[in-house]
Amino acid sequence: MKTLRFIAAEAFISKQEYAKLSIKNIAHNLYPLLLKACFLHEKEEIITILVENWPLQAFNFGKLMGKTVDCPEDLSHWACQRNLTACLKGLKNYVLNCSPTYSKRLKVFDLTGIRDVQFQPCKCKTTLGRWARTQLISQICFELLIDMQNLDFNPSVFDVDVDVMCNLFVTEKTYELVVQALLMRCHCPLKIRCVDFRVDSLALRKLFYIIRLAEPSSIHKLEIVHNVRLEIHHLEVLLKNITFTQLSSLTLPAKTFNVTNYTAEDDAVLCTIGEKLSHMVHLTELRLSFSTLTGRLRKLLSPLNTPLKVLELGNCSLNSVDMTYLANSLHAEHLEQLDMSGHNIAELFPSMFFKLLSKASQTLQVLILEECDIGDMNIHILEMGIVHCLKLNELKFLGNPVTAISLRRLFRVFANLPVLKYIEFPVPKDCYPPDVSYPLDEVSLIKYDYQKYDSIKQTLCRILRQAAREDIVVATPLFGSYDSAIEETSKELGACLVTSFKDALQNFTEALQKL
Repeated sequence: MKTLRFIAAEAFISKQEYAKLSIKNIAHNLYPLLLKACFLHEKEEIITILVENWPLQAFNFGKLMGKTVDCPEDLSHWACQRNLTACLKGLKNYVLNCSPTYSKRLKVFDLTGIRDVQFQPCKCKTTLGRWARTQLISQICFELLIDMQNLDFNPSVFDVDVDVMCNLFVTEKTYELVVQALLMRCHCPLKIRCVDFRVDSLALRKLFYIIRLAEPSSIHKLEIVHNVRLEIHHLEVLLKNITFTQLSSLTLPAKTFNVTNYTAEDDAVLCTIGEKLSHMVHLTELRLSFSTLTGRLRKLLSPLNTPLKVLELGNCSLNSVDMTYLANSLHAEHLEQLDMSGHNIAELFPSMFFKLLSKASQTLQVLILEECDIGDMNIHILEMGIVHCLKLNELKFLGNPVTAISLRRLFRVFANLPVLKYIEFPVPKDCYPPDVSYPLDEVSLIKYDYQKYDSIKQTLCRILRQAAREDIVVATPLFGSYDSAIEETSKELGACLVTSFKDALQNFTEALQKL
């Protein structure tokens, strides 16, 4: 419930022209209150003036827009294009503002608390995602330098020094602009400080260069994804030449590791990478999906001294040796998020999987088991595995050939997990034609009996209601969960895939001609 203070702030900004003229006379401790009210009502012009005259030492978006005593509504997921653009425009004006009536105290401008969601609740319904924010922040820093050179400003402008904390997302399209902003950082009053760094669709040479510019010693999360052709020897060079002292989360692209044809030299490199990872004492999250690691998981993870809390091993072709190691490793009792998608658990390592979940039962919050060939004959493995995972918050098991009968059994177990809030379950096998085979391709995936599925879903929801668990959200996103980063750069990603395909065809043609 809003307090009278917040209601008064809303009333104040409702008269926009009066508010714009009166802001400089407002008490400094009311600026955060007014800013949140402006975000809620999309008062862009007032937002710009508020930030331009910001009287406090810190501007932390997550705290300012999060739940507060005056307004319990959390607005940190309001990545509204208009509001954020107005905010950054105000930051630029803050530097250029030469007014002698106040001293500039702002030292930290933190945008890392912005949460990107699928549906924007703001009125304009237009989001400024992480990639677009990276582009806009870099553009503003570059434009600021040009304005400082071209116009006659007070020398005090050059005394302003603000750390802009942000999560950068760089692709080929924005590479040059971001590099320019990072190169000129020592001359710009706005200092871009990268906390999380995501890279996609970028050549390795450019990847290594921009990571160096981004001050790797301050990066907490590094995501190298999709169209970055990083392989084991490239990763060795990266880790040998760049030190990530604060890194807590590392995501590597598909096929970084492919042990199928590894030589003794390659195995030695794998051990070296494990050793380099062990020097990252804050590393607790490792995402390795779609790398082939058969029989080599121990070489990579055993050197680590810090237990992993997040481990993604989807489609890594693990075998019983890998699972035996993992179930008995120091990581097992600390895992909070585990992805074992793409492994036939019942056939490959049922007992070790059960042991792993037993050890992780006191900590595990998110479990992902997509396309694991879990069907009616082996559903008990999942039942017995999760029944003691009392801290489980999310469970995703799309793409498994389970029927409605098995789903009803599972949902009775789910209802007894006290903090479970979200379930992604597959379209039941009995909604598909009898001759369908798993894993399903994209054509077969959507050819099911929609009416039958709706009826089964209603039955499953009824089981939850009868157990007083209406708080659990159930969904079947056929093509996976929403990913804001992929959504924002899908066109560029698609263009890169087409280019890669053309290159592969050209190489194949040239090879044929040489025969």
